[in-house]
Amino acid sequence: MENSAQESNIENVFTYDSPYPIYAMAFSPSPTTSSNKTHKIAVGSFIEHFNNKVEIISFDEETSTFKTDPNLSFEHQYPPTKLMFNPSLNSNNLLASSGDYLRLWDIKANSIEPKSVLDNSKSSEFCAPLTSFDWNELDPNRIGTSSVDTTCTIWDIEKGVVETQLIAHDKEVYDIAWGEVGIFASVSADGSVRIFDLRDKEHSTIIYESPLPDTPLLRLAWNKQDLRYIATTLMDSNKVVIMDIRSPSMPVAELDRHLASVNAIAWAPQSCRHMCSAGDDSQALIWELPTVAGPNGIDPILAYSAGSEINQLQWSALQPDWIAISFASKLQLLKV
Repeated sequence: MENSAQESNIENVFTYDSPYPIYAMAFSPSPTTSSNKTHKIAVGSFIEHFNNKVEIISFDEETSTFKTDPNLSFEHQYPPTKLMFNPSLNSNNLLASSGDYLRLWDIKANSIEPKSVLDNSKSSEFCAPLTSFDWNELDPNRIGTSSVDTTCTIWDIEKGVVETQLIAHDKEVYDIAWGEVGIFASVSADGSVRIFDLRDKEHSTIIYESPLPDTPLLRLAWNKQDLRYIATTLMDSNKVVIMDIRSPSMPVAELDRHLASVNAIAWAPQSCRHMCSAGDDSQALIWELPTVAGPNGIDPILAYSAGSEINQLQWSALQPDWIAISFASKLQLLKV
C-alpha cells in the first residue's frame, strides 16, 4: 500500500480533548456495562512540574460520546510514566502508576483513593525515577518496575514488599515486560534487550543489541499470543525491531515504513501476527507480519494520520478492534 502521511484508511475516529497534554494511558480490562459497549480509559497529564493529574474517562460506543467525572480523577506527583489497571478481570478496581514511586489507587464507584506507595529507595531524600512498569497477568500480585538507576524491581503488591531487585543493565532501564509468570525482559540505554528468569537471578540472556554502539533501546513489547516474539524500538529510529527469542541477536523482521522516530508499539491482544506502531511522523500503522518477509520489507495494512506527533498508543484487550492514541492534548480512539 501507499504509506503516505496524507492518507488514512482508518475511518472511525473519536476524539477527546483534554485540558492538559496527555502521555500515559490505560484501557480498563473489564467492561463497565453488561452491553460491553463502554470503554473506561485512564489518562495522565504531562506537565513539566510537580503537580499533575490522572482522570478516568468513559466512552460510550452507542452515543459516540466521552464522559468525565470529577470524582474519578486525582492529583499525581510528576507526570505518570505509565498507567495500568489490574489485569485480573475479577479485580480491576486497582490502578497502578509510575513516576517517582510505584503507586496503587483504589477505584470506587464515585471516588479514587490512594492505596499504597511502594518505595525501595535506600535514601529518604532522593528516589530514582521509574521509567515504566508491567503488571504480571499470570500472577497479578506481581508488578515489575524499571528505573534510571539500572535496576528492575519485582514487587509483591499484596504484601507491599520487594520480592527481588536486580541490577539489570549497565545504564538506565527504560522499559520492562513480563513474558511468563517468572520471566521478564527489559531494555536499556546500554542498547540491549535482556531476559531474566526469577529462578536464576544471577544470570540474564541478551537477545538483541543495538547495531550502533551506545544507541538506547526505549520501548519493549512481548507478544502474549506467541511468546517467541518480542518487539523493541531504538532511540531516534524509524524502525520497529522484531526478535525471535530462540535465535538471539538477529532480528526476524524490521518494520521501517515510518518517516520519523517510533515512540510506541503494541501487539494485538488477540492475534499473534498483528501489531501497531506510532511515531513522530504523526502516523499510527498497523502491521500483519508475514511468515517470511519479502526482499522489499513489510508494508503496513492500515494507516492513520493524526494531527501531530503521536507519543503513546494502547490496544484494548477487552475490545481488540479499538486502539487509543495520544498526541498533544488529544486522546483519539480508532476503530480498526
